[in-house]
Amino acid sequence: MTTSPSKTHGGNAFTRFFAHEAAGGIVLAIAAVLALIISNSGWREAYEAFTRIPGTVDVGGLVVLSKPLLLWVNDLWMAVFFFLVGLEIKREFVEGELASRKQAILPAAAALGGMLVPAGIYALINFGDPVALRGWAIPAATDIAFAIGIVMLLGSRVPTSLKVFLTAVAIIDDLGAIVVIALFYTDHLSLGMLASAGIGTLLLVLLNRSGVRRADVYLVVGLVIWVCVLKSGIHATLAGVVTALAIPMRDAKGQPLAAALEHGLHPWVAFLVLPMFAFANAGVSLQGMSPGSLFAPIPLGIAGGLVLGKTIGVFGAAWLMIKSGLAAAPAGATTRQFVGVCMLCGIGFTMSLFIGGLAFQGLSADFEAQLKLGVLGGSILAGLLGTLVLWRKEI
Repeated sequence: MTTSPSKTHGGNAFTRFFAHEAAGGIVLAIAAVLALIISNSGWREAYEAFTRIPGTVDVGGLVVLSKPLLLWVNDLWMAVFFFLVGLEIKREFVEGELASRKQAILPAAAALGGMLVPAGIYALINFGDPVALRGWAIPAATDIAFAIGIVMLLGSRVPTSLKVFLTAVAIIDDLGAIVVIALFYTDHLSLGMLASAGIGTLLLVLLNRSGVRRADVYLVVGLVIWVCVLKSGIHATLAGVVTALAIPMRDAKGQPLAAALEHGLHPWVAFLVLPMFAFANAGVSLQGMSPGSLFAPIPLGIAGGLVLGKTIGVFGAAWLMIKSGLAAAPAGATTRQFVGVCMLCGIGFTMSLFIGGLAFQGLSADFEAQLKLGVLGGSILAGLLGTLVLWRKEI
């Protein structure tokens, strides 16, 4: 989840965001650790039964949705998360840190490098295994909640310019993840449902163009689009992004509309949606595994992409932009601090688990275990290395 200070809200909003994000990262970590502990205890069966709790929604027989809790969290709750991401992306590109080409070019290049290099490392390690190659995009993601949580705990050791750089990279990283999910991680498409979702999206555009400034109208249409997208074969979370991008920045009285939704949703996403996702998805049994299990191709590709790929990709692309004169280096930051923040981009956790769940959907439990092992191992190592680099005082 990403955001950064906007010109509209100034420094106070910037401070509030990082405070929320740091606390949210701690709650997220607790939820993940709790899931890992329970799934390796005598409560394992209870944990699995919890994730399989059935839930059914029946709207007069016209719309019937029946899913276990795990899929409700991954399909509906995460759509709320992506709705928030969409609001943040729109705000930053309209009036925030990415509103001008000069502001956006450094984090944009860094984010692109931070997606391509990790994906390349994963593909290289898993070359020749077409099933494993489905997970090429897993290490391309960054979990901003954990990353910001760490930089907040480090305090003045991380300059404000690098905090802004980190959030901007994550915004574009999220945008890239959305595109990847839409293009590469879809099931068999239902053209009828896809067309219905397209009509709903067109309606959102028309509402925006005609000056409708009520958020509830957009949310109702967005919910219909979510159902259509869910049944179309494209992942339903994308409906959240589409709805968010259509919502006007201001209401009929000129007051912030999108920003008000964003600030209202942020605590719910940070302290409920993402921790629930972490708890439901991070549980992996370590029975029968050894340290050597991390060196199997899939977990090694994920961990290698997160730890090495993110650092090389983010820092390397940013360095090229700075050296070519196309962008300026973050003010007041040393090379060591810059590298440390780039290392923190390797904390993939939430988004990596989410993409991995789509990549290996329908396959055996062994793939799920390898996915979680690689994501957890790589994210922890990237976080520790980044923290150590940033903690060290200049000599």
